[in-house]
Amino acid sequence: MVDDGSADGTAALVEAVGRAAAADGAAGAANTPLVRLLKNGVNRGKGYSIKHGALLSAGTFLLLSDADFSTPIEWLPKLLEPVAAGACAIAIGSRGLPGSQIPVRQPRWRELMGRTFNRMVRALTGLPFADTQCGFKVMRREAVLPLFRAARIERFAYDVEILYLARKAGLPVQEIPVLWRNALGSKVHPVRDAWVMLEDILRIRRRDRRGGYGRLGDVAGAGERG
Repeated sequence: MVDDGSADGTAALVEAVGRAAAADGAAGAANTPLVRLLKNGVNRGKGYSIKHGALLSAGTFLLLSDADFSTPIEWLPKLLEPVAAGACAIAIGSRGLPGSQIPVRQPRWRELMGRTFNRMVRALTGLPFADTQCGFKVMRREAVLPLFRAARIERFAYDVEILYLARKAGLPVQEIPVLWRNALGSKVHPVRDAWVMLEDILRIRRRDRRGGYGRLGDVAGAGERG
């Protein structure tokens, strides 16, 4: 877990869970999870926190999942299978495909704003995906580490930047319909943060035109082959 400068006791709770897991592991308890807390120190944003966690991660695969589990963890195999089989380097959950299931929907005006934002993303970046912002994604770690090293977006448009860099690097991405339930209590402001995200997308384009991402295709290709 990455603590993004929280002040609500979350970090202390995770540390306590980590100590308990370590004690179980030392005692030989089966299937003991590894719990690790990374601290940003101050609030840096979701994109920065995801990058911090990804670059210090271990293992073969990365799962990015919103903490509210709007997409239940039981849907993990749907995304993990094509990545594990080598069919793609990234699998992204989608609310915008015909097979998607949305039993608890957002208010209509928020859905309209989401569709409008997606149209702008597609127009500005050329990405073909119906939904870049669903918080449920699986990635092959070695393939995407160069993308996270190159990424610069620190807040909510990090998804767009990673997918943009994946296309630039030639990494295959699959969009997969998932079950998604709207959860109350989102910290995303639908108007303010939408404008910030749009500004970040324009920054991605400007950075790319100026060569700010370097020879990403060569680097990511090497990671994919490795």
